[in-house]
Amino acid sequence: MKMVYAFGGGSAEGDASMKNLLGGKGANLAEMASLGLPVPPGFTITTDVCAAFYANDRSFPDGLTEEVDTALKNIGETVGRTFGDRQKPLLVSIRSGARASMPGMMDTVLNLGLNDETVDGLAALAGDERFAYDSYRRFIQMYSNVVLEVDHHEFDAILETYKEERDYFLDTDLSAEDWKNVVAEYKKAVDVTLGRSFPQDPVEQLWGAIGAVFGSWRTNRAQTYRRLHNIPEDWGTAVNVQAMVFGNMGETSATGVAFTRNPATGENHYYGEFLFNAQGEDVVAGIRTPQALSKNAREAMGETAPSLEEAMPAAYAELSNVFDTLENHYRDMQDIEFTIQDKKLWMLQTRTGKRTAKAALKIAVELCEEGLISKEEAIKRVDAHSLDQLLHPSLDPNAPRDLLLTGLPASPGAASGEVVFSADEAERLAQEGRKVILMRVETSPEDIHGMHAAQAIVTARGGMTSHAAVVARGMGRPCVCGAGELIIDKAGTHFTAGGRTVKKGDVVTVDGGDGKVFFGAVKTMQPELSGDFAKLMEWADAIRRMSVRANAETPHDAQVARDFGAEGIGLCRTEHMFFDADRIVAVREMILAEDKSGRVAALAKLLPMQRSDFEALFQVMSGLPVTVRLLDPPLHEFLPRSEEEIDEIAAASGMDAAKLKLRARKLQEFNPMLGHRGCRLGISFPEIYEMQTRAVMEAACAVAEETGEKVFPEIMIPLVAKREELVILKGHINAVIAAVFEEKGVTLDYHVGTMIELPRAALTADEIAQDAEFFSFGTNDLTQMTFGLSRDDSASFLPVYMRQGVFGRDPFVTLDADGVGALMKIAAEKGRAARPGLKLGVCGEHGGDPESIVYVETIGLDYVSCSPFRTPIARLAAAQARLGDLQIGADV
Repeated sequence: MKMVYAFGGGSAEGDASMKNLLGGKGANLAEMASLGLPVPPGFTITTDVCAAFYANDRSFPDGLTEEVDTALKNIGETVGRTFGDRQKPLLVSIRSGARASMPGMMDTVLNLGLNDETVDGLAALAGDERFAYDSYRRFIQMYSNVVLEVDHHEFDAILETYKEERDYFLDTDLSAEDWKNVVAEYKKAVDVTLGRSFPQDPVEQLWGAIGAVFGSWRTNRAQTYRRLHNIPEDWGTAVNVQAMVFGNMGETSATGVAFTRNPATGENHYYGEFLFNAQGEDVVAGIRTPQALSKNAREAMGETAPSLEEAMPAAYAELSNVFDTLENHYRDMQDIEFTIQDKKLWMLQTRTGKRTAKAALKIAVELCEEGLISKEEAIKRVDAHSLDQLLHPSLDPNAPRDLLLTGLPASPGAASGEVVFSADEAERLAQEGRKVILMRVETSPEDIHGMHAAQAIVTARGGMTSHAAVVARGMGRPCVCGAGELIIDKAGTHFTAGGRTVKKGDVVTVDGGDGKVFFGAVKTMQPELSGDFAKLMEWADAIRRMSVRANAETPHDAQVARDFGAEGIGLCRTEHMFFDADRIVAVREMILAEDKSGRVAALAKLLPMQRSDFEALFQVMSGLPVTVRLLDPPLHEFLPRSEEEIDEIAAASGMDAAKLKLRARKLQEFNPMLGHRGCRLGISFPEIYEMQTRAVMEAACAVAEETGEKVFPEIMIPLVAKREELVILKGHINAVIAAVFEEKGVTLDYHVGTMIELPRAALTADEIAQDAEFFSFGTNDLTQMTFGLSRDDSASFLPVYMRQGVFGRDPFVTLDADGVGALMKIAAEKGRAARPGLKLGVCGEHGGDPESIVYVETIGLDYVSCSPFRTPIARLAAAQARLGDLQIGADV
């Protein structure tokens, strides 16, 4: 088994198609080398070695040492240096590279090969002692943190103290002698912390770094990122070893990060930042504020420091040509890292750039219109999950605002919440249901859990490509970076900005699109989904086979669903209509009634209310199907729980408190999910379903007559386990409908069907289909019943199951294809065998989950139904499923 693949010098042993083996970084380095772009020579250790590393208790496989030695010698021959040589030392970088981009989640070591002897050789070669010792101190800090696990704050404190004592402001203020002193202090800190000296053997350094990079695949931050982005554990990472090029060799050197298009908006112009006399980690770490790449960008941001285009026009022109070459080659927006060493350009990385949903839409549509990709490819390029970002509010332009801070517009969107200063507190408060804004001097990969929990992120340091910016864009969180006026007190109790003090817990509003933070909550408004969104949705609608409906009970929700392209209502949960203050009294009267006549009298009060509800839905849906689920939950859910509530309600309604308490106790069940609910209520109290059916059909007749539009009601009976239940209830329903038609003198098309949410119903679907005119899979309950899991209670242990690999995904979020999905497939096949053309849909929350929609497509269902705001996600996912290539992430 070949374990090492070389690249550089105009050729490579791998290419971009080998991403699974070489990781994204290694595959793309090989591809760039083959394209003749200036790539420092190096080699990639494969992801297979990562798997072997973990399988062998973090030991390297036999033969790897020999392959690495050979590849390292080849790099040295290419650049005229020797690894470990005192006079002409070869220095290398060690970087991770999984097949899916995980920015900032895994470890990197730069300048490896430096020690007390080779540093002088580097100084002599470069003719710059300051540069050599600057590189050495960087290496000691990075290697000690990544490999030796010495906290990087130890080194930060040493450097900050050294600078403060000498009144230095920037790292670039330090001389060669200063860096020698800092190096000595760094080495002393390692000795004190570990009880041993910093390693001087370059070979020991190399294998320590390779092991640490493989080891970073399983750090907590990497595992959290993989869980959030659905990246499988067994993919592993590759390791890239590459000859160092230096952006910190003075003012003729620089390093930067760039995108071939704007990753926040999708606009077709170069977007990036760079720093003179720096190394790559300086740009993304946010320690210094970077400068703009182009003159236009500098002017747009109101910056005075020269852009790369102005300061190094020749290097910028070459970089511009590389941008165009890479985007045309990969046919997608690229995220690029580069270094300029003494005016010579070197490419260190290219990858498909992470982007906001807005940018993804614009880029996909424009690349299609430019002829680089097809409409089908454009549809596949947009992560269906990410459309959720577009549905978040923006600030109302007419709302009053109290400006606190201005920074860089790192990730668009607007959000309000309580100020917090730690990731742990953000996560804790979010779990309590509170909305928080995470404010930090800068973020690090360890903050990812808090960033995910926060509504928005604000940092004092960092640029548009800092860790905070990249991660926030990927998560769809509004983010403002580089807010220089933000000063957070060390105790984490408040921050100051422009002379004002804001305490922890105060509410602020973040406008990530404009780079501003306001005091208090600012009114927001919903986005307009037009332009690129409308165009892509039109293309998707032309391709998808399944229709998309929405779950809605109110005219507002129904209108939102229509606006988002829903093609009907797939689930109207009638019980939600009963909780309004003017109805709950009548519902409770019905429950407390001693006999059928009492129940009928109470239901008569509800009839006009229900009829009005359905009329409003039919009017909004204007000729589209509306599926009404008859009452499902057990009756005790409509009764107050505590004695205090019972007494209050009795006093307000005139009901007898003792009677109310007695009835509540009688209705209480040990396991209500499996109790007297769904169709069992309809059989025990047929008058309930008869009232609801009458309300549906009278409303349908009224709207059809009033509007002249076709009205198509579908009545759905929940929790059917046996055909006999459906036969009984369908008989009652058809009798009521016949009576309404006779009274109104009209007839309408309608269907009576059932939810398939019990395993027995799925297994006997051929029997049930003889009387059901449609099936709608209630995948929430079907998942509960199949696993024997309570959706409400399982949250306490599901994370443990997922961490230990029992579940790859939460089964209540993404459909369990092997179990629940298998039951659905059986039901679909048996149902259509008994009733050809049987209409099949999904109305659980899985109907809005892109991965679940893939499975639904494979078993041939007719529609999915989801919450109104997930309708666009389902439309796009249905098209991607039809194309057979739904992608999980933008660069997976």
